[in-house]
Amino acid sequence: MTVTDPPLSPSLLRRLAAMLYDTFLVVALIAVVNAVALAVVVWTTGGQQEVLHAHLVQFLTVFSIIGFFSLFWLKNGQTLGMQAWRIQLVDFEGGRPSAGKAVVRCCGAALSAACFGLGYLWCLFDRRHRYWHDYLSRTELVLLPRESRTKTP
Repeated sequence: MTVTDPPLSPSLLRRLAAMLYDTFLVVALIAVVNAVALAVVVWTTGGQQEVLHAHLVQFLTVFSIIGFFSLFWLKNGQTLGMQAWRIQLVDFEGGRPSAGKAVVRCCGAALSAACFGLGYLWCLFDRRHRYWHDYLSRTELVLLPRESRTKTP
C-alpha cells in the first residue's frame, strides 16, 4: 500500500487572482439579472413602476452570487477564474462537491469575509492552507498540475 501526498494547495496570491477574475464576471451577472428583473417589472406594470424594491435587488444579488459559484462548482469544480489559475474545488475525499456543500461554502465565504477577511487569511496559518468556509463545507481548493504541452506534427 502506498501513501500518496496530499494535493498541493494554491498560494494566496493565486487564489486572490482567481477571485478577481470571478468578481468581474459576478458583477456583470448581477447587473444583467437586475436589468432583466427591472425590464419585467416595467413591462408588467405598464411603465407605472420604474424601480426595483431594495429587498428584491438584495435577493437577486445573493441568488446570482450563489447560483454562479454553485453551478460552476457542480459542473467541474471550477469557476472561470479558477480555470485560468489551475485551481479546483474538491470535497475532503477528493471528489466533486455536492450541491449542499457548494451552497454552504458560498454562505461560509460570506461569513469569512464579514469577519474582516479573517476567514480568508486563515489559510496563511492553517497547515492544509484551508479557509474557514473550507471546514464548514468540507471542501478545499487544490492546485492542478500544468498541462504538458507537446508539439504535434
